[in-house]
Amino acid sequence: MKQRTVKADVTLNGVGLHTGQTNKVTFKKAEANAGISFKRMDLEKQPSIKATADYVHETTRSTSLKRGDAVVRTIEHALAALAGLQIDNAIIEVTGEELPILDGSAQPFIEAIKAVGIEELEEERKFFKITETVIFKDETTGAEITIVPADHFEVATLVDYNSPYISSQYASLSNIEDFEKEIAPARTFAFLNEVEALFDQGLIKGGSLDNAIVIANNSMSEEDLERLAKKLDRPSVAIEQGVLNTTALRYANEPARHKLLDVVGDLMLIGVPIQGKVIATKPGHTANTSIAKTIRKMYQKDRKLGGLPKYDPTIPPVKNTMEVEAMLPHRHPFLLVDKIISMSEKEVVGVKNITYDEYFFRGHFPNNPIMPGVLQIEAMAQTGGILALSTVPDPENWDTYFLRIDNAKFKQKVLPGDTLIIKMELLKPIRRGLTVMKGRVYVGDKIVSEGELTAQIIRRS
Repeated sequence: MKQRTVKADVTLNGVGLHTGQTNKVTFKKAEANAGISFKRMDLEKQPSIKATADYVHETTRSTSLKRGDAVVRTIEHALAALAGLQIDNAIIEVTGEELPILDGSAQPFIEAIKAVGIEELEEERKFFKITETVIFKDETTGAEITIVPADHFEVATLVDYNSPYISSQYASLSNIEDFEKEIAPARTFAFLNEVEALFDQGLIKGGSLDNAIVIANNSMSEEDLERLAKKLDRPSVAIEQGVLNTTALRYANEPARHKLLDVVGDLMLIGVPIQGKVIATKPGHTANTSIAKTIRKMYQKDRKLGGLPKYDPTIPPVKNTMEVEAMLPHRHPFLLVDKIISMSEKEVVGVKNITYDEYFFRGHFPNNPIMPGVLQIEAMAQTGGILALSTVPDPENWDTYFLRIDNAKFKQKVLPGDTLIIKMELLKPIRRGLTVMKGRVYVGDKIVSEGELTAQIIRRS
């Protein structure tokens, strides 16, 4: 997939749920790899805040970000809309500190953006693949979020409330393309006994029965209802089928779907979409953003390491030593790839175990044995050769020859006993036998060497 942005400016106006202030929000196009950022147009120098977990400021009833003196609040519905539309890059200009609540869902944002269109960019989308289970638990609230490895993004939410109208509810999303229809229209909600307390805390100043569902979880006297009506600036309110004076629920499990919407929006703060299954029990913004912070740190480490491959020696290799020898002309002691553990159209990963009896240790720093850097480059070349030769029907009749080496760096010593994980990625499609690859050699969780290699596939004479 290619990265996406909005095709043209699109503006929405509305009141903020908690501040009660009327603000304008404008979505603008951004270049590839720019990500999502908020821009406070009402402040001096119009400061920007990247929509990442690094800037999470406050999570009471909504998610807010802060950078310096600039704050932007109630961002989760807009971010969920962008996630649902698979938009990677956008500048969100705001004329106040809180985004409009609109109808309490993500649907108005989606409709407005679709009205101006979505632009596909040249760069490919970046993803972070979850390769190990990540868990966040909040013993106080009972919130628990687990993210497990999966081939694509999935979410399931379970909520449980002490209410005769809403007890346990479940919602799921197995394909992000279904977000617009199945999740985006689900509105925010609060319980009747919470509403007055939220008002007293200075929250939901912009709350109304037009932008939130109020669910009755206990009975209220006429006097209590009259007092509540004044705070809501309504002549009167009543409880109808468990809901306070509002239209019918859009879904029977609308609260659970809205919780799922919030999870999707808050996880946008990782900075890239993830490939993994999210299982959220009693989620809230604190739990959502906490696990987003954890995943973001994992993503940043993975990015720094250039996508460190996972090596499990108990898993059978894609190609063993005999199969590697069948493709390459190299033999002991110059065969520097023991096996291939993974291979795709664009990437190959090989393994080389460095033992003390390697021939080069006898003459290269013999009293302080270190693997020569040029042999690490050769190991990259042989591993990349496997990928290049896999593109021809008769690899035994072809060889790959170096044309150039660029940006070679040697960062750590390679010593006897080390296991090299050699990763080669195509930087360009193979054309006319020319291959350009980025190579990295890892020991443990460190890059020991890297470089860009250009080679050509040539038929043996």
